[in-house]
Amino acid sequence: MTVDITSSSLSIGIVGTGAMGRGIAQIAAQNGIRVMLFDALPGAAGNAREAVIATLAKLAEKGKITAEQLAATSAKLEVVAALTELASAQVIVEAIVENLDVKKQLFQQLEDIIAADCILATNTSSLSVTSIAAACKRPERVVGFHFFNPVPLMKIVEVIDGLLTAPANAEAMLALGQRMGHTAVRAKDTPGFIVNHAGRGFVTEALRILGEGVADFWEVDRVMREAAGFRMGPFELLDLTGMDVSHPVMESVYNQYYQEPRYRPSALAAQRLAGGVLGRKTGRGFYTYTNGAAEPMPVAAVPTALPASVWVSQAIPAWGDAVRAIVTKAGVTLETGPAPSRDALCIVTPLGTDATTLATTQGLDAARTVAVDCLLGLDKRRTLMTTPLTAPGLRDAAHALFAIDGTPVSVIRDSAGLIAQRILACIVNIGCDIAQQRVATPGDIDRAVTLGLGYPKGPLGFGDALGAKNILAILESMQGFYGDPRYRPSPWLKRRALLGVSLLTEEN
Repeated sequence: MTVDITSSSLSIGIVGTGAMGRGIAQIAAQNGIRVMLFDALPGAAGNAREAVIATLAKLAEKGKITAEQLAATSAKLEVVAALTELASAQVIVEAIVENLDVKKQLFQQLEDIIAADCILATNTSSLSVTSIAAACKRPERVVGFHFFNPVPLMKIVEVIDGLLTAPANAEAMLALGQRMGHTAVRAKDTPGFIVNHAGRGFVTEALRILGEGVADFWEVDRVMREAAGFRMGPFELLDLTGMDVSHPVMESVYNQYYQEPRYRPSALAAQRLAGGVLGRKTGRGFYTYTNGAAEPMPVAAVPTALPASVWVSQAIPAWGDAVRAIVTKAGVTLETGPAPSRDALCIVTPLGTDATTLATTQGLDAARTVAVDCLLGLDKRRTLMTTPLTAPGLRDAAHALFAIDGTPVSVIRDSAGLIAQRILACIVNIGCDIAQQRVATPGDIDRAVTLGLGYPKGPLGFGDALGAKNILAILESMQGFYGDPRYRPSPWLKRRALLGVSLLTEEN
């Protein structure tokens, strides 16, 4: 028998009434579901009910809900004093401490109380649903039901099938998530599920870039925020989340995947965690915070001296043309010959390569060569990259040229893939690997990431927008340059790039 999620008499029990439990209780009650709250800590469930009602009252004051809705929702919230009082629940959601043994013990206790068709759902963010279910007499009734904090605002829930979860129970929880007003996506029980798995590419690659001395952390943030369109840069995000939260997640996913190189954590993060430099919560992370606001980072002054002449590589014609248009508009002499004059500033346009490699393979003087990232276009923040030999005067002249129309410019050191190319390629590649493992459908992967992480596009959508062939070229170039398997392209990406089809295309 399957639980009728649409029933007006549906009742759920919530065990654990911290921030997550309260949030789940609120959205359930707001959508007409009877909620029974239990917490092992005396008085905690009652305090949680009062807190939820206070939150609802503020919504009513702002006119977001009516007085009638406030009263009806409040009436749906009940406090129970013992686990045995949850016997009538059709679904129980645990939101207790993230400890495998404690969760197992709870579910064993509940199995002796609940009805045979009651679904046991765990809000775990990092533990194996299969492992939790292994403690139960009926593991088929155990489902992952992973919300994000704050629950009422983060409109996404991951429904996770354990190895033995009955499909009907997972489908019921998908329906319950939708009834609660959230987008529900379905995932297999794998480390990190969808969202925490997909999030590895953004911060881990940014930490590698910082660790290589390619650019200062604030410059990486500026590029990813202003050029790539993210709401915050990776180091702003690490400070917001807290290194005490972020680094253990990096280590957990890395170790659960048996040290898969794609997820390798950074020694920089470990050092900051050990030193208590955690982020906003300690007043100091990558940024220093005063009264809750990050202190401003330096902005390089824009040089004024333009180059006498510029030669632009046409290795990628469309990108070369875009750069030539900027040079022409600036009124700088544009050299059009097959090779530059001995005094020209040489501009190259890398796709996964570094400025040094392009200078040597194209027979250019490395002292006069500067690379510009064209992957995201040149309308927003522009990223320039020097070789180790680029003359300071020509570096500054290139900065002046690309900033002449008021567009901000970041100047970084030589790196295979620049900043945005490296980070975006890793995001796309990990998303493709999630699809390749059949953790979730391509559409659910992108829905989960955009809602759960706030990315401007899902990883597969990013790949389509930037071109799967471009992403593949970036990864293959970086893999060859670094000799590091962390840049190994996913088969999902490789096949679709070769076929010229969308990364969101499912296999027959």
